[in-house]
Amino acid sequence: MSPEQQAPPRGRTTKATTAPRRRRDAGRTRERLLEAAHELFTERGFDRTTTREIGERAGADPSLIARYFGGKPQLYLATLRAESERAAPADLLDDERLLGLLRKIAQHGPGPVTRATVTPYSDPVVQDAARTQLYERLVDPLCDHFTTDGVPQARLRAEIAVAALTGIVLARDAGTLTELSSAAPEEILTVVHGVIDATARAGAR
Repeated sequence: MSPEQQAPPRGRTTKATTAPRRRRDAGRTRERLLEAAHELFTERGFDRTTTREIGERAGADPSLIARYFGGKPQLYLATLRAESERAAPADLLDDERLLGLLRKIAQHGPGPVTRATVTPYSDPVVQDAARTQLYERLVDPLCDHFTTDGVPQARLRAEIAVAALTGIVLARDAGTLTELSSAAPEEILTVVHGVIDATARAGAR
């Protein structure tokens, strides 16, 4: 068989060469949608973010959200899973982890899970997923410490401490309280430690 007979017709590509490229393109589009969704959910929350805005920021057709994820709620859940995989539980009694969390929030703003402590989502599935992440990453590790130390009502005390932390970072992000907004993460770390210590002592009385 001559080389001309072996080669595919000019202007056509074989299935074997197009399929991998399509998979790569689809994978990259999915990543862009996931990144854009995380940014917008962080900036505006779940309810105030539209699929059209996500598509525009990602440079992709918004209809692809349904194809790749199933819809906006499922896309939100995917952003939570991705964030959970990237970040270890934030032990609020570990200075290094807590400072890392405060620095991340100062740089990128409070994430969807943090905002869920004060703003419930309209979709119950989304709200339940945010609650689960909040407990796994913030409340449960602190509750375990309190339980080990014999603090009464350990879970309640842990929830109060987390509520205080999220209130601090959300107020700082809002910019209304000028001193708090300009405070460095290291300064906030000291304040958060004081809140947690006071919460534990109050529970031990």
